Order: sequence, then C-alpha cells, then structure tokens
Amino acid sequence: MSSLTLGPLLFHWTPARRRDFYARIADEAPVACVYLGEVVCSKREAWFSKDLPAIAERLRRAGKQVVFSTPALITTEREAAAVRARCDAGDLIEVNDLACVQLLQGHRFVAGPLLNVFNEGALAVLLRLGAVRIGVPVELPAAAIATLARHNSSGETEVFAFGRQPLAIAQRCYHARAHDLHKDDCRFVCGEDTDGLPATQLDGGPLLAVNGTQTLTHGHVVLLDALAGLAAAGVSHFRLSPHAIDMVAVATIYRAVLDGATAAEEGLARLREIAGSIAFINGYLRGQAGMNWRPARERGEALKTMPA
Repeated sequence: MSSLTLGPLLFHWTPARRRDFYARIADEAPVACVYLGEVVCSKREAWFSKDLPAIAERLRRAGKQVVFSTPALITTEREAAAVRARCDAGDLIEVNDLACVQLLQGHRFVAGPLLNVFNEGALAVLLRLGAVRIGVPVELPAAAIATLARHNSSGETEVFAFGRQPLAIAQRCYHARAHDLHKDDCRFVCGEDTDGLPATQLDGGPLLAVNGTQTLTHGHVVLLDALAGLAAAGVSHFRLSPHAIDMVAVATIYRAVLDGATAAEEGLARLREIAGSIAFINGYLRGQAGMNWRPARERGEALKTMPA
C-alpha cells in the first residue's frame, strides 16, 4: 500500500504555529512519515531548533517515521556539523544537497526531490551510496517517473503530490530584496508570508512564488487523479508539502483516494472547497508547462489511468 508523507515545512512560521501544526499532524493526519528541519535558510533554524526533539518524539509516539531534512545548500561548517550530529544520533537524513552525501559517511539516507535524479544512472549512483528512498524531481513527467520506479531497487520512490513545487534555490534572498533589505539583515521578513510571496508577470498575472532564497511555483500541484496510475507504476510514497491550509483535511482526502474509498473526482471537489482560490497545477506530470492544469476527466480519460 502506498504511503503518504509530509514534507519539510518550507516556510518561516512562528515557533508556536509550528508546534501547534505538528501536534495536530501527530494526532490526526493519516501520514506515515514526517520530514522535519530547515531546507531553505539555516538562519531560521534558531527559531525552532529547541522544539524539534519534542516534536519528533510526539510524532514517533503517534507511529510516524521521522526524517530530518538537510538544507538545499550547505555553505557553512555549522550546517555541516549539524548533519554529522544527526548521523551520529542515528537519525535518518533527507539529503537535499548532493555535497551532503560525503558527510553521511556511509549512513543510509533519503534522496530528496531537490537532487537531480533524472535518469537511471543518477539513480544507481545514489542507491550505491546508501539511498533507501528516492524523491524524484518535480519536473519529471509520469513516464519518466515510472521508469525510475521500475529501476529503483530500494523499492521506495516518492513523488511530490501536493503544494507549491520547489523550483530553485539561490544564495541571494529574494524576500529581503523585495523589502529593500540585505540578506545579512533580512529581519526575517519571509515570516510575513506564510505560503510564500507571490511574484507576478508584468501584466499582473500569477507566475511564481518567493520564499526567502527559494523560488516555487505559484500554483499548488495536485495529483489526486494520478495517484492510482502512479502507484500501479511503482510509486510507494506521495509527499504533501505543508501550507497554511487545513493539512489534516488535505491528507485525509489524499488517503481516501489512495485507498479507493473516494473517487478522484470527488476528492478534487472536496479539495477545491478547502483550497478556495488557490490555483491547481499538474503540467509537469503531463509533460507540459508546469503551470498548466488539466484533470484527467477533461481529457476524456479514466481517472485511474496514469497520464502519458
């Protein structure tokens, strides 16, 4: 049976909001695995690091696997030391920067979706180095995902199935620049936008979202009508990315569709009620522009059919 995972929180939420969020996830969300840690900007980590042990313990008591995510760019000795400490403690690590693999010194790890696993060769290298789960990049179409899943001897292939898709990470802080601030004196303005700062086109239309040093899609990817096909192709884990909506309800809808208790079309309707004006996208999975949205029913396909 395919598992639901909750990816690392990409946004800068207050410590209290973060604690309350994970307490509810532990008690109510039908997810099998939760990723914790700071991926975007290690400056944020001081705001919540003291809470992580208690959050992780509560999640484990609720029967959930806990994986600690590394920064997308490891640039300081402090960041490297934190990864080593996690390994020494026996924690399972999600690698989001390939340079991090050498820090693991042979420990098993999860290959995060920010690594460029676009073909069987890259997959084989990561498996040889100790990867026990492979998160595929968000840009891959369904056929390529199926190919990787078929060649993944670990048996665990994870697809980003809900939320703003992470596209790029940089040394510069776009959030700070948008407020005429420097990265070193950012005043943590990224915390003002709980789901990221929208970036529009010249004509005012939606385009992307900014989250500190990270660029994301403007729309939220929604793969409800592709879950059955992807699971049949060998995908074992579907990742939901935390956002400032009812993530317990989102997880419940995804679990019901995965279990066959709810039809994908009904799940989409229920998700739309929760999401409000949030734009849905699925273009990458269809082999199209990522910002496109086209449910299977609009193409005359069976909802269970994996898109080509």
